[in-house]
Amino acid sequence: MGDEIQHLRSEVERLQKIINDKRVAVAADPSTSLINNAEFVADCCRYAEGILSKQDVKRKWHFADDTIWTKLAKDEALIEAIELEKTRRIRNGQAKREKAQSLVVKTPEILDSIASDKSASPRHRVDAIKTLDGMSDTGPQTTPAAERFIIQINLGEDYKLKFDKSIAPVANDKDVEIIDTTPQLMDGNDG
Repeated sequence: MGDEIQHLRSEVERLQKIINDKRVAVAADPSTSLINNAEFVADCCRYAEGILSKQDVKRKWHFADDTIWTKLAKDEALIEAIELEKTRRIRNGQAKREKAQSLVVKTPEILDSIASDKSASPRHRVDAIKTLDGMSDTGPQTTPAAERFIIQINLGEDYKLKFDKSIAPVANDKDVEIIDTTPQLMDGNDG
């Protein structure tokens, strides 16, 4: 037990040293270490697009003061990498998706303010309530028409085997077997 605790302590010290070494490297010349970091460049793009705030980026990347931020802002190679990433994000739709996701999160509060506003039009209030209900994902309000498949096998001698089942699993959907024994006319000679 004592060896295990000692091993864990040494592992924690080793990891803290790695983290501190990386912080020192970033503090010494942040642009060289961060320009190749795709996640940092993407976070800078999110800041430029208004998805993240400056404080969010600084907090995530442990920039305690504005000196590192100011150094990064003057690095032309980093700015070019950020601009290229912004263009890539726009072209593949990632910027639009992330911006829309951040706005959709605010939607329930906006709809709540409309639904709760006594001076709003009743129609707008009802529409806001319906939209909130749809966003709450409480399940389907109506049961859609069930799709079914039917297998009919002609067994000959006026016997037909018929199976009628729902495509989607349904709790009370029994395997329907209908045997039709109605005589059929084969050649038009009834006798």
